Amino acid sequence: MAGKTVTRADLSEAVYHQVGLSRTESAALVETVLSEICTCLANGETVKLSSFGSFVVRSKGRRVGRNPKTGVEVAIEPRQVMVFKPSNVLKARINGLNGEAEDDEE
Repeated sequence: MAGKTVTRADLSEAVYHQVGLSRTESAALVETVLSEICTCLANGETVKLSSFGSFVVRSKGRRVGRNPKTGVEVAIEPRQVMVFKPSNVLKARINGLNGEAEDDEE
């Protein structure tokens, strides 16, 4: 189920057509929004976009993993990972429903 990948240029073009800003202003707006999201996540903050979903930074503890090829145990150091949790509205829209479900409060 390979689909089209949406790029920054695609987002900028959509802003250009739907909002009416110039192409340069549209690209700058998209870049600013993405940069702000990245900065918040890097600071460990949760980014919640209503009717879309939440980007959450989680801490994973140290654990022992195994190399699947050799079977050798390897220590996996603690790290932070980013998780996306889609809203109920987005889930409904993806599944072809009306998309009017209430947004989940987390």
